[in-house]
Amino acid sequence: VAVKDPTAVERANLLNMAKLSIKGLIESALSFGRTLDSDYPPLQQFFVVMEHCLKHGLKVRKSFLSYNKTIWGPLELVEKLYPEAEEIAASVRDLPGLKTPLGRARAWLRLALMQKKMADYLRCLIIQRDLLSEFYEYHALMMEEEGAVIVGLLVGLNVIDANLCVKGEDLDSQVGVIDFSMYLKSDEDIGGKERNVQIAAILDQKNYVEELNRQLNSTVNSLHARVDSLEKSNTKLIEELAIAKNNIIKLQEENHQLRSENTLILMKTQHHLEVTKVDVEAELQTYKQSRQGLDEMYNEARRQLREESQLRQDMENELMVQVSMKHEIELAMKLLEKDIHEKQDTLIGLRQQLDEVKAINMEMYQKLQVTEDAMKEKNEIISRLEDKTNQINAAMKQLEQRLQQAEKAQMEAESEDEKLKEEYVHKSEQLQREFSQKEKQLLQLETDLKIEKEWRQTLEDDLHKEKETVSQLRIETQEIVNLKKDFLRLQEKNRQLKNICQDQEAALQDLASKLSESKMKIEDIKEANRVLQGQVWLKDKEATHCKLCEKEFSLSKRKHHCRNCGEIFCNACSDNELPLPSSPKPVRVCDSCHAILIQRCSFNVP
Repeated sequence: VAVKDPTAVERANLLNMAKLSIKGLIESALSFGRTLDSDYPPLQQFFVVMEHCLKHGLKVRKSFLSYNKTIWGPLELVEKLYPEAEEIAASVRDLPGLKTPLGRARAWLRLALMQKKMADYLRCLIIQRDLLSEFYEYHALMMEEEGAVIVGLLVGLNVIDANLCVKGEDLDSQVGVIDFSMYLKSDEDIGGKERNVQIAAILDQKNYVEELNRQLNSTVNSLHARVDSLEKSNTKLIEELAIAKNNIIKLQEENHQLRSENTLILMKTQHHLEVTKVDVEAELQTYKQSRQGLDEMYNEARRQLREESQLRQDMENELMVQVSMKHEIELAMKLLEKDIHEKQDTLIGLRQQLDEVKAINMEMYQKLQVTEDAMKEKNEIISRLEDKTNQINAAMKQLEQRLQQAEKAQMEAESEDEKLKEEYVHKSEQLQREFSQKEKQLLQLETDLKIEKEWRQTLEDDLHKEKETVSQLRIETQEIVNLKKDFLRLQEKNRQLKNICQDQEAALQDLASKLSESKMKIEDIKEANRVLQGQVWLKDKEATHCKLCEKEFSLSKRKHHCRNCGEIFCNACSDNELPLPSSPKPVRVCDSCHAILIQRCSFNVP
């Protein structure tokens, strides 16, 4: 004879006890017809059986003082897997009379039964086998298939309404002993089979309606959460749009201020340009007047040069006659040579200054070509000045040639007589006076040139300042262009936000229409349930033949009852099937009223 596994036998016994306790609790609760309290014996036996089932195969946990074996550890793990269980765990921890983990576990089971979610909590727990392995052995009831069967049986307890007082009850010191006398059959139980069948049918119908209501409630809650999230996002978008509008108004005000500042700057620059134009015209007039004076001085210098040439010719004629005054004339000529060398040095300095003036004029000419049309007149005046300086240079060259001729005449006069020495001394004194006058004129020309240089320097400074103002204006215009681009970008963003807001409003309208449709469907289901409450099903003994084919029911021809019209059909006649969201398989439908057919079985839930 094969020896059975003792752990398998224990699991089978505990499963059978759980079936008996759950079935007895449901039947007694429906016959009792009121809300159950903690003193109800079948309910107490149910908690004892559940405690034995949860303790089966539990690992021994080492504590500080002794070994501990409690079911509070796996039950405490449920709140991490199922967020709705956090409220039960918190309330159990806050109970003042509980001191042991076993008492907390018993309180947790009672609160889960009152919430009608014990099956859901334990289903989440048995799915996580890797977490349960920390608390249970591999052969434990909760680790095998029997645990899933018990969780499926616990779904039927949702028809029971229980009101248990956990706060004042002593859950720590209760003794969990199973009373088998409650599950032994008697003659009254055998005689009440028909009543059990009716109770099972009512339970099936109630379970189906509760499951449908639960699914509808979950869909409504999800839709409410979605509507809340959309409302929050809509409010956020409205706030962002208001902020964007405020930013646009601020940018428009700044743009207006910048435009007003730009107009003021333009007016100031125009005024400054007009003032500079007036100053330039006044300086031009003064320059013209100074040029007239220079022209007069130049004419006088030319006239004096002519006179000197005539005097030199006279001197040459006299030197040919006066040979006797040769030595005195030589001494006088040496003195004249020294003076001429000094004058040549001065002329070289003047040439260098004229070259510098030419370079400055060329730079000014290149700078004035870039400026506005009003500065063209200044360029023409500078070109005239250059021509006049060239004429002065030509005159200087003529003077040098004449001096060279005079030197030659001096060499020729060495052979002349010294008789005309006194007259020549007298004439040399006159020449020295004339040279002193010319030196004064040259000094005046130098001062005029210095004045002209200073005037040109001031003009260059004014031009530099005007260029700086123009560059500042360009920078400000570039900033205004950038501000315009930012404004256009913000307008585009505002338009996109408006489009998003319109799309969300349309989505909210669609959600509102879907919610209204779901509410109408819920009302229709409620009305159908109200209609069903008044229907009376045909008894099992009276329904022996099918309504359509009129054949007798058997094991192959099972009974299917229409919950709407109350007719009974066999499975062969009721072939119409429709998909149901709450069921993985399609359900059978009545041929006459198209309502869902329910199979006649004591524990089968549709």
